[in-house]
Amino acid sequence: MDTQQLYITYKPLLFSIAYRMLGTVADAEDLVQDTFLALEKFQQHSIENSKALLCKILTNRCIDFLRSARKKREVYVGPWLPEPIVFRAEDREPIDELIHQEQLSIALLAVMEKLSPVERAIFILREVLHFGYEEIEDITGKEQANCRKIFSRIKLKLSQELPETRIDNEQQRAMLESFLKAIQTEDSTALLELLSPEVVLYSDGGGKVRAAIRPIVTSERVIAFLLGIARKQTPDYRQEFANVNGETGIVVYKGDQVYSVTTIRQRKGEIAAVYTILNPDKLHRAGQL
Repeated sequence: MDTQQLYITYKPLLFSIAYRMLGTVADAEDLVQDTFLALEKFQQHSIENSKALLCKILTNRCIDFLRSARKKREVYVGPWLPEPIVFRAEDREPIDELIHQEQLSIALLAVMEKLSPVERAIFILREVLHFGYEEIEDITGKEQANCRKIFSRIKLKLSQELPETRIDNEQQRAMLESFLKAIQTEDSTALLELLSPEVVLYSDGGGKVRAAIRPIVTSERVIAFLLGIARKQTPDYRQEFANVNGETGIVVYKGDQVYSVTTIRQRKGEIAAVYTILNPDKLHRAGQL
């Protein structure tokens, strides 16, 4: 296949890897473009497996990018959460289709922050995209035995934080409807029933807007925080449910502008984590779609 055919065929796969690795849409798109530009220098040689080569180039570029971005994230104000993508059926693009079909949840992407760049690559290739260890060895340069050990270590490390098998969106919406109603009516008893006792709330303002600078832990503290925020909202705030990264989430508007995007992670029928993105730099795309 020529470069244009390769681009059409493999761009969705490459974007899914890059976005999961980086958590930002623009950076993911840039590295995908760079990968296809880099491929051109290989075109004069015989390429046995274009897919493997593209994945290798992209993964290594993502690892380098994350290493260079690490210092920025270390000084980031408050928890760092990925940029959300709000999916709307009327504006379908190839990327939207990918999000609609695959696991790109905020919860999964947030967990990636606990991993080193190489760990992140191995986990995504194996757990999410189901690559074989031989393929992962070729892409990362790590021996198969080492990849297996790293993957097993990651699974153990993240065992309590990984999202459960994909939750049905109707079930997710029902949970969020109850959650939102309890907040609006200041029903702390209902919230206690919905939240896990060890629930964690992550609030990403990036130092641009007011947000909790540390994760809030335990149901009592999370409830106090949520009700405190609700009491400060004025009539120009409104909420709507939307498909956020392939799952039901809540988009809050202040006037005509997106103010926040919230998703949850369920575990054993309870809300185990709440993710709220408030940083306006990460909401620009959500407002455009």
